[in-house]
Amino acid sequence: MLSGIIPLRLYNFSSLYLFNVALNQLQGSLPPTLGNALPRLNYLWLSGNHFEGPIPASLGNATRILEASDANGWTFLDSLNNCSFLQKLGLQINLFGGRLPKSITNLSIELQLLDIGGNHISGNIPSGIENLFNLYALGFENNLFTGNIPEEIGKLQMLQLLYLHDSRLTGTLPSSLGNLTQLNKLRLDSNALEGPIPSSLGNLQHLADLNLSHNSLSGSIPKEIFNLSFLSNSVDFSYNYLIGELPLDVGSMINLRALLLSGNKLSGQIPGTLGNCEVLENLFIGNNFLKGTIPPSLSDIKALQRLDLSHNNLSGPIPELLANLHFLAFLNLSFNHLDGAVPTKGIFNNATAISLLDNDGLCGGIPELHLPACPRKSSEKSGRSYLVRVVIPILCTISCLTLIIRFVFFYWKQKPRKDTRSPASSLDDKYPKVSYRELAEATDGFSSTNLIGAGRYGSVYKGSLLRGNAAVAVKVFNLKQLGAIKSIVAECDALKIIRHRNLVKIIKLCSGVDFRGYDFKALVFEFMPNGSLEEWLHPRISEQGMTYSLNLLQRLNIAIDVAEAMDYLHHNCQPSVVHCDLKPSNVLLDADMVAHVGDFGLAKILCEAKSMSLQNSANSTDVIRGTIGYVAPEYGAGGQVSSSGDVYSYGILLLEIFTGKRPVDDAFNNELTLHSFVNMAFPERIKEIIDPLLLIQDDDDPRGRSPRRLHQCLESVITVGLVCSTLSLGERMNMRDVATEMQ
Repeated sequence: MLSGIIPLRLYNFSSLYLFNVALNQLQGSLPPTLGNALPRLNYLWLSGNHFEGPIPASLGNATRILEASDANGWTFLDSLNNCSFLQKLGLQINLFGGRLPKSITNLSIELQLLDIGGNHISGNIPSGIENLFNLYALGFENNLFTGNIPEEIGKLQMLQLLYLHDSRLTGTLPSSLGNLTQLNKLRLDSNALEGPIPSSLGNLQHLADLNLSHNSLSGSIPKEIFNLSFLSNSVDFSYNYLIGELPLDVGSMINLRALLLSGNKLSGQIPGTLGNCEVLENLFIGNNFLKGTIPPSLSDIKALQRLDLSHNNLSGPIPELLANLHFLAFLNLSFNHLDGAVPTKGIFNNATAISLLDNDGLCGGIPELHLPACPRKSSEKSGRSYLVRVVIPILCTISCLTLIIRFVFFYWKQKPRKDTRSPASSLDDKYPKVSYRELAEATDGFSSTNLIGAGRYGSVYKGSLLRGNAAVAVKVFNLKQLGAIKSIVAECDALKIIRHRNLVKIIKLCSGVDFRGYDFKALVFEFMPNGSLEEWLHPRISEQGMTYSLNLLQRLNIAIDVAEAMDYLHHNCQPSVVHCDLKPSNVLLDADMVAHVGDFGLAKILCEAKSMSLQNSANSTDVIRGTIGYVAPEYGAGGQVSSSGDVYSYGILLLEIFTGKRPVDDAFNNELTLHSFVNMAFPERIKEIIDPLLLIQDDDDPRGRSPRRLHQCLESVITVGLVCSTLSLGERMNMRDVATEMQ
């Protein structure tokens, strides 16, 4: 981390294109002639330091500047009006104060991002903000703004992100917000806004996050909002003055993960249609006036982790089916009028995870809840009557059913049966099985010292099987994790039809129970002694103080190996397979540094993927939850699984291999991505974005490759990476052509 002041001689490089000293401990002030000295500057990143004083007004002479961050003053804004190519202006998290000058509305019409959040700016949002009609992101959050949200903000029809939260804005929500049809995230929370929620918000068909909490909004929630099927993250209307009943339409938000409505004046019953929201993880509707019973359909929300129904007027029993919600970790039913026996299984077996206070009619439950015992419902006489009227007929019925079942079973045993085995058992004929005990011994009881990796659906251990003491990798699935079973199915379906030198090979499988009697499933793979590509591209310092790096030839060979593996999956496999999670940590290296693609937990058989509708794709957590930075952008918008998604991931992987930069690097935010970062320097300034280790190794190369030959090689590879990672599906190469081009 750098400290001190920036040497003045650095400002003598008049042809400087990018100047980045962000996130250090530099101090001092910026020279007033900064803009004159660096007229060709495109990027100026100074945020996260200790600079003081004003931003130099001479920055207006750097007419190609795209982004400036960190300063203390406003006079520079007038000079920025000369920056006709200004596209991004980020002044967030500084010490700006006073009123925002109107001159900010006269900035370049090319401006796409304006972020001044996290300051102390007061006054109104300036009129004329609609002049910046090319904005896709507007961040005014965490300031001291007052007054209304201007109606004209609805003219910014390119907006995708609008953050006005945590200020002091007043007045009503303008109906013109409904004109922002490209909006993906809208945060207006923690202000003093009042009045109704405009029904025009139902026009925002691309909205994924909506937060209007902690205001003074009133009226009922427009049902149009509940029909926004693209809402996939959060709807937060908590702590307002909203009234009325929750409509049945709330069950239409089948992709939503958080519904937060606590602290309002909602009435009526909890809609049973909420059970349709199967991926909902957080449901908070406490502190309202809801009545009626708790609908048993809430137990259909299999992903539910936190449920708060406290401080309402709910009555009746607690549905026993709630005990079947295996991921439920927090349940608050306190301060209602519930009665009857408290279940004892599932979350109800953990007194610290539930709150049942002030429900005087409840009884039973586990002893730690200190509830009264439930009264007996019948006398001895009624018990005998019950025996005669109910129990004896039931026993007779059971006897008859037993005879019928035995007859059907005998008949079924005589008939030839179809193969109904699970995907894992369908591999029994192809791969030998191994017992839980053998795997426990091979990994020293799954010791943490043998842990070599962990993911969403399980952990991988290094082990040594008794026969030949061969080193293996044991992938143990976490069956409690939502989606783990689907991951096993996907991996088994893919593994039983693929075989290629650049794909990780399965050796054995285990499907049984552990020493506690719980289900246990694991796959045993060949061990890769050189670890993953991730460890080589972004090495940590070893205990000996050494780090490892790949030379140019090794990187080329790895890229070719991966291309050939993906070509096989897409074009030589019957049916074709889409990997869906190609990234450096899933590329493993054997003793000879040959690359092998592994982890097929998200893989899709292409004939199945093509049959998926757009709706089903949107519901698939595998598609939407691909690894950030590598997952194809069309998947995030609900697009269907296709081989083009793998091509995009390969393109990003290829750029990472030769730049040494992750796609989620801190330097990449907003619209600056790994693809655009490389594209801006390509091809003339290609050495500026290549991993410096490659250039150092080239200088030390005893064979003396010419710089021209190195440049041609890198140019060819980067071209493939850029074409594969383009946003347009139609412009991407297929993996057959990629593999040919990389040879």
